[in-house]
Amino acid sequence: MSTLALGLFAALCWAFHDICVRFLSQTVPISACIFTVLATGLLFHTGLMTVTGQFAPIAADALWFALTAGVFFVIATYGLYYAFQRGPVRLVAPIIAAYPVLSVGWAMVRGTPISAFQWIAVICIVAGVATVAALSDDNGENSPAKGPTIVFALGSAIGFAGTFALGQHAAELSHEMPSTLVTRVMAVGLVIVIGLTLRQTFWPGTRALPWLIAMGTADGVALLCVLSAGALPDPQYAAVTASMFGLLTILLAWLLLKERMTLPQWTGCTVAFCGVGYLAL
Repeated sequence: MSTLALGLFAALCWAFHDICVRFLSQTVPISACIFTVLATGLLFHTGLMTVTGQFAPIAADALWFALTAGVFFVIATYGLYYAFQRGPVRLVAPIIAAYPVLSVGWAMVRGTPISAFQWIAVICIVAGVATVAALSDDNGENSPAKGPTIVFALGSAIGFAGTFALGQHAAELSHEMPSTLVTRVMAVGLVIVIGLTLRQTFWPGTRALPWLIAMGTADGVALLCVLSAGALPDPQYAAVTASMFGLLTILLAWLLLKERMTLPQWTGCTVAFCGVGYLAL
C-alpha cells in the first residue's frame, strides 16, 4: 500500500472517530466516552506490540517526555470531546486540525528557520479558521455560544501539538512503540484519576459501548497507518494526507448530520486545510 493510501485511510479513521464523538457526546457521559476509547486504544496498541514483538526498555530521559506527552494527550482529548459536544463541526474541526501552526511556532522558538511559504500557510490557516468562526452563527442553528467552544478546540489543538512534539522527541531518544505505550498508559491513568476525583462514571452503557470500542480501534489503526508509512518511500506524504481528517469530518457532518455549509464556509475550510497540508510536508 502506498504512503498516500495509508494517510488517507488514517484520515478516514480519525474522521470516523470525530463524527462519532459529535453524535455520542449528546447522550453519553463524556467521561465514559473518553475512558472507553482510550482504554480500547491502549489494548489495541499493547496487542500490536505483543504480536510484532516490539517490547523494549525505554530510556530514562525518553520516559519523562513520553509521560508528559500523555498529559498533553489528555488535555487534547478532553478539549476535543467537549468542543465536538458543543459543535458545530464546521467550527471545531478546522481549529483542532490547525495544530501544525503551533508546531511551526515551537520550531521557530527553537531557532528553526521558517520559510516564506510556511508563513503563507500559517496565514491561510488563520484566515480560513477565522472565516468559518465568523460565519458559524448564520444558519439559525441552536448551537451553544461559540466562545467556549473555540476555547475547548484551541485547548485540544495545543494538546495535540504538545503530544506530537514530546512524543516524537521521546521516540528519537528511545523506541517509538514503547514510548507511545507509556504515553497511552499515562493518559488512561490520568483519566481514571480525574474520573474518580470528580466522581464521574466510566460506564457508557451497552448501546454506546460497541461504537466507542470501534472509535478506539479506529484511532489505533490510524496511528498504525502513519507509523507503517515510515518503512515506505516518502513517508511524509502519509502524515500530510492524514492531517486532512478535519476536512473529512466536516464533510461527514454535512452528509450524515445535515449540518448546513455556505459557500464562504466551504471556502474558509478549504483554505485552512490547504495550509495544514502544506505545513505537514
